[in-house]
Amino acid sequence: MDTSNDQVIHDVPPYLRVYKDGTIERLFGTEIAPATFDHQTEVSSKDIVVVPDTGVSVRIYQPTLTPNHQKLPLVVYFHGGAFFISSISDPKYHNVLNILASEAKVVIVSVDYRRAPENPLPAAYEDSWAVLQWLASHNSGGGTENWLKENVDFDRLFLAGDSAGANISHHLAIRVGRLGGFLSGTKIDGILMIQPYFWGEEPVGVEARDPIRKGMVDKWWQFVCRSDKGNNDPWINPFVNGEPNLAGLACERILVCTAENDILRDRGRLYYESLLKSQWKGKAEAFETEAEDHVFHLINPTCDKAVKLIKRCAEFINHK
Repeated sequence: MDTSNDQVIHDVPPYLRVYKDGTIERLFGTEIAPATFDHQTEVSSKDIVVVPDTGVSVRIYQPTLTPNHQKLPLVVYFHGGAFFISSISDPKYHNVLNILASEAKVVIVSVDYRRAPENPLPAAYEDSWAVLQWLASHNSGGGTENWLKENVDFDRLFLAGDSAGANISHHLAIRVGRLGGFLSGTKIDGILMIQPYFWGEEPVGVEARDPIRKGMVDKWWQFVCRSDKGNNDPWINPFVNGEPNLAGLACERILVCTAENDILRDRGRLYYESLLKSQWKGKAEAFETEAEDHVFHLINPTCDKAVKLIKRCAEFINHK
């Protein structure tokens, strides 16, 4: 029996394997939760294809509305997964975004960007940009999605995400700033970064003391973005040329959330500290959860520390 096609040519532990015949085996983040009404949080959700040519879609979450409700803030959420696992249908994300929509009383649009390696970077960034443009089209009377047209206050638009999704939020805000906006006068009120995924060749903080986990993260990035710049590619390392041009961030507020035991912790701290020292005119806030690791709130969203994190995120969104 010919078993040559069973040969693993890329092993990205503990999440994914690629075989010689091109088969991609995802070992994590493959579960599916349908869009529906969640009785526990009283949040409704539905899926919409935004870009038919590429299949890029979104899942919209809307809390139960009162008869005379005011329009709600809009949170555009980019899921994590190192750019190659998970989706908007992942039960972990579905559960947490139901909770956030209910706690913060916001409409959430969760973006299902295309993943590597089938769609190498910068596909995820371009897909996310296309969704932003689609959303903004509803701000000028265009667009066809009634939940957005009828129930969203586009003056209170937030970009949000965990891990890779926080990375996407950063780059989109830089792009909006560089272009002087996106569509219909839509502006970004704030960015919510949860344990952001930034990296680099030279170790920072805890990375130097944890070579095993550093090696894993090195491999993840090299798998999704095989540029000659490696871990100093500007997509993953905004500090590669010294202080990043944070002055160009097109938002007024940023909350950077980190976790004490996360290998990415010190990159998040560095990002926050760089905001404080930069020429950016907005307000930066930091929130760290003690004795927890990366995306702990997805794994156990009802634990006390996860509840506290979600409440802090809700407070940030609703602060005027």
